[in-house]
Amino acid sequence: MARPVEFEREDVLANAMEQFWREGYEASSVQKLLDVTGINRGTLYNSFGDKDAFFKSCLDKYNGLLKAAIDATLGNAELKGWDAIEAYFGAAVTAVSNKQRNLGCLLVNSVCGSVNYDKEVQKLLKASLNNIRKALLDRSKELEKAGQLKKGVVADTATEVLMNTLNGLRVASRTGKTPKQMEEVVAFTIASLKK
Repeated sequence: MARPVEFEREDVLANAMEQFWREGYEASSVQKLLDVTGINRGTLYNSFGDKDAFFKSCLDKYNGLLKAAIDATLGNAELKGWDAIEAYFGAAVTAVSNKQRNLGCLLVNSVCGSVNYDKEVQKLLKASLNNIRKALLDRSKELEKAGQLKKGVVADTATEVLMNTLNGLRVASRTGKTPKQMEEVVAFTIASLKK
């Protein structure tokens, strides 16, 4: 009788997610994924599917982390518009652990290295980034309606500036930018949009 496979699914996903996050999809060979997760090849394929399916499961886990940060900040009705945006940048970029900050963002890293991804993975990455954009857009519309955006700045433009700043900071964080340096960029960006 075969012994049942024993492993903690969430631990395996967390370790695989970090591997993809650190080195990217292409550089994360199946062997590297097996090494960091401690599972064998049969368990990987039987429990998670092929490398693409495993990556998609890791993206789902990462999206759960992003949703928690959005819900606590941009989605928090108790926070006013600019406070929610500042809190989100803190939660997503500047207040994260050094290890996480040095990894950047799994989504941004993956988009930059997505030349060989299939259409479904590209679609998932875009949808994930769009979830962040939508939350920022909702807050930007709130700010526009309240007259809290600079003259001539509309919600869509403010959202694009915030998204570009967010994505840029996530790339910059991989080069060793400090939280203080990134906070200064966030403060400057907000000041350029805020009435």
